[in-house]
Amino acid sequence: MKSKRLSVRRSMAEQGLPLGLVSGAGWRSAMLRWLIALVLGALSVAGLSPLALWPVFFVTLTGLVLLLDAAAGTARVGDARSWPLRCRAAAAVGWWFGFGYFLAGLYWIGLAFLVEAEKFAWLMPFAVTVLPAGLALFFALGAAAARLAWTPGLGRVLALAAALGVTEWLRGNVLTGFPWNALGYALTGNDYIMQVASLVGVTGLSFLAVLVFALPAAALGQDGLWCQLRVTVGAIGASVILLGAFHAFGAWRLSSDEPAPQGSGRLRLVQPNIPQAEKWVGDNRQRIFETYLDLSRRDPHGQMSGFNGVTHVVWPESSLPFLMLQTPSALRAIGDLLPDDVVLITGSLRAKTAADGSLVETDGLYTIYNDIAVLDGTGRPVATFDKMHLVPFGEYLPAQQALESIGLEQLTRLKGGFAAGIGPRALTVPGLPPVIPLVCYEAIFPEEIRPTADESWLLNLTNDAWFGMSSGPYQHLQQARLRAVEQGLPVVRVANTGISAVISARGRVLERLPLGAAGVIESALPGRLPTTIYGRVGDLGLLTLCLCAIAGMRRALIRDRQVTRTR
Repeated sequence: MKSKRLSVRRSMAEQGLPLGLVSGAGWRSAMLRWLIALVLGALSVAGLSPLALWPVFFVTLTGLVLLLDAAAGTARVGDARSWPLRCRAAAAVGWWFGFGYFLAGLYWIGLAFLVEAEKFAWLMPFAVTVLPAGLALFFALGAAAARLAWTPGLGRVLALAAALGVTEWLRGNVLTGFPWNALGYALTGNDYIMQVASLVGVTGLSFLAVLVFALPAAALGQDGLWCQLRVTVGAIGASVILLGAFHAFGAWRLSSDEPAPQGSGRLRLVQPNIPQAEKWVGDNRQRIFETYLDLSRRDPHGQMSGFNGVTHVVWPESSLPFLMLQTPSALRAIGDLLPDDVVLITGSLRAKTAADGSLVETDGLYTIYNDIAVLDGTGRPVATFDKMHLVPFGEYLPAQQALESIGLEQLTRLKGGFAAGIGPRALTVPGLPPVIPLVCYEAIFPEEIRPTADESWLLNLTNDAWFGMSSGPYQHLQQARLRAVEQGLPVVRVANTGISAVISARGRVLERLPLGAAGVIESALPGRLPTTIYGRVGDLGLLTLCLCAIAGMRRALIRDRQVTRTR
């Protein structure tokens, strides 16, 4: 009888959540768990940009732990089949949490299918549900893996932090990777706390976010009022101490003066605000080109000031709706626009050419690259970089020929899709230090940014016009800011419809143009910082944190066994 009471007590302590409708193996209990997980996942998005209400993660991630506790009720204590059943139940909770998280956080992807609604609108429901459903599998894997090492109290929080930290890394690397809105961005709503990324990167921040925000769950499921109170105070105190330590580190890092600007160059960033639906209409080509030429002559106040003091003009990704480098009249117009000592950096579409300058055809199709081109004051191309990490279903189809044969197209509607560049990821710009170019969403992949001692800034040219006035462009900007913090390098970001910005090496936005506005900003090139710890060791920081978590889980398990013996 005593043994039975002990098993029941341990089961309740392990679950940590008052038993009731959400626990148990019945389908009603399971559906309620899933519904709550879905709501908590969706609510978590309020903690990301642009709202950045990051304390909401205390509720949502603590709630996730409690739901995983409740999933323990799907099998009886001592049942030989209990661990597969519990892992399956945990995976379901994790999947529904992830589905809500990505459904609310990536809804704006559906807007791209409305740009040419007559062609792609029918795909929108699939895009906004299938992608979140697929990404949620990583949360399901993390929850199931954590459940294998589940122990009462702090141990289960450490297990979940380690498991989700690893699966977030996998999400950024498996297949082509898509680390958008990694859990680590929960800690970037505060400029001070964001500085921790210089130590562990966004992957390490994902571990720390789960640990900090789920710590209150460590207090639940304890026997006795005094024990409950003691552990509650300890858990909340530990969470506050961790956030305080992160804040103190950030305050120390931000207290230093910004490094001096690099060189004597002055950049003029051009944001034309061309709606995506208008861009590829043939009758608009000349008007769009003239818009760029006109804005390039204007200062930040809109005055036609010429290029007084400006050394470099920067246009966004695929700025012109034609093959600029293969259009002599456009190159001549750019040469007429620019003084001899002013350089243009622009996103463009580039066709592969032979040695004699003729276009190269493969199976009747031209090879087209999404390109960054550097033109001197005469309009002559002096350097190019071809985008290496293309957007699946946006710039190419995974099985291009097979899917095109049944009538499917990527959003860009380029027959055969874009070709990927082969690198290296470097670009030489006259009058400026060597730069790491990042076209569009290449800026969300921290592991692809590996600067040498020479490269001292990041250039992100993008076209977020596909996603309108949604949260997508704000999230994209926040990720670019984190790349600056991780590497200690400034970022120059130019977007067609916004948000264009000049970002310091500590992630501060020094200059910006709002979303949905046309205009220009001018700035010197901010200075770089010494190579950060993350810049040196990369994701080894995540590995170190996971090893510490394993050690903590082992200690918690030993302590739990000792307590059980004394009973």
